[in-house]
Amino acid sequence: MYQDTIAAISTPIGEGGIGIVRLSGKDSLPIAQGLFDRQLQNRRLVHGHIVDPDSGEVIDEVLVAYMKAPHTYTREDIVEIDCHGGPLPLQRVLGLALRCGARVANPGEFTLRAFLNGRIDLAQAESVLDVIQSKTQASLRLAVQGLGGKLSEPIKEVRRSLMDILAYLTARIDFPEDEVEEQDVKEPLEKAQATLQNLIANADAGIVYRQGVRTAIVGRPNVGKSSLLNRLLRQSRAIVTPIPGTTRDTLEETVNLKGVPFILIDTAGIMKSVNVVEALAVERSRKAIEQADFVLFVIDASEPLAKSDKELTDFLAEKTALVVANKCDLLRQAELDELPWLQVSTSALTGEGLEELENAMVNSVLGGKIVTSDALLVTSPRHKEALQRAKRHLAHAGTAIEEKLPDDFVTIDLTAALNALGEITGETVTDELLDTIFSRFCIGK
Repeated sequence: MYQDTIAAISTPIGEGGIGIVRLSGKDSLPIAQGLFDRQLQNRRLVHGHIVDPDSGEVIDEVLVAYMKAPHTYTREDIVEIDCHGGPLPLQRVLGLALRCGARVANPGEFTLRAFLNGRIDLAQAESVLDVIQSKTQASLRLAVQGLGGKLSEPIKEVRRSLMDILAYLTARIDFPEDEVEEQDVKEPLEKAQATLQNLIANADAGIVYRQGVRTAIVGRPNVGKSSLLNRLLRQSRAIVTPIPGTTRDTLEETVNLKGVPFILIDTAGIMKSVNVVEALAVERSRKAIEQADFVLFVIDASEPLAKSDKELTDFLAEKTALVVANKCDLLRQAELDELPWLQVSTSALTGEGLEELENAMVNSVLGGKIVTSDALLVTSPRHKEALQRAKRHLAHAGTAIEEKLPDDFVTIDLTAALNALGEITGETVTDELLDTIFSRFCIGK
């Protein structure tokens, strides 16, 4: 399958200045040369025309780059055809490439081939998608670090150390009658555990930077939820009126707060519904709350806490929430002190308290941790789980050593830890996992 020559459109669908059709594989050059009216040269951008070889019809005026293996993205021969960026010329050029022997690339197959051909490891391959999907400067910085191998380096170092320990213990098991030179295993094992713990410690913050935080803005009608959304976005995105119940559906927008992407979800006010439309709106609000990572619970500070406020408090019991006391010039602090969450006073009308609210939101989701610009952060839940699994196995191995159990007990856990770490960098990856990872990529990448 991976010996085929593949082709795909590598730029987004729609109209634009240019669009790119990319080919990779051993037949890339002959296929492209058969469609192009000029002679292609390695690492030279050549101007010319794509011509239908059967009819002689000129399809588009293009620039074509040929890059010879192995010094390419996939370590295969690659051709990139820069067309005019309309859907029709791109589809025509791709169709000719397929007709001449290429096949349509699977999602992420160019990057998959880069991994399979040893140009990048699996963690770096996943970082390619993170770069593309970055929502803030901070998430882009972390993705570029991953692409450059910053996460892979300590993991590979730990694997090398564990392999040395495993080789030593295996030699003792296989050659019990021979004298195997004594080797300290406790210190390198503890050092490996410490490295994994450091990576795990900031993983939650890294995942927040990468994925963002789904944040539901909830409360009873007319407490200022939509006004607060508009204030955080610095634009009038949601309709605001003095009439209670203006919001009838959920509205999502993303805002960057200190590098953290917050996906803000404005919800309909939670109230006792009197008609079908209101009932549907409230149900959607409840689903938004259930699916949210974080909740802004908006209270009208100019009024006593209502029964619906207290009912919503019970509904939010299992959620990480921040109470926003809106209309803070008339704050009733005594009643708000009864609520179990951190509180911030704001005025969505004037902007008073907005900076304090933004700081509280970031601190809440990052657990108060200060993340420096050069910090190494694990940003993938998959990587975090594998690291935790590896650390548990190392702890079991350490216990076996302390209790002077046979070396077989230690090697079993060392092997399991190595396999877990190999799932991150790709040494022990399964085809099923590869399919899962690369299916999230676009076809042209």
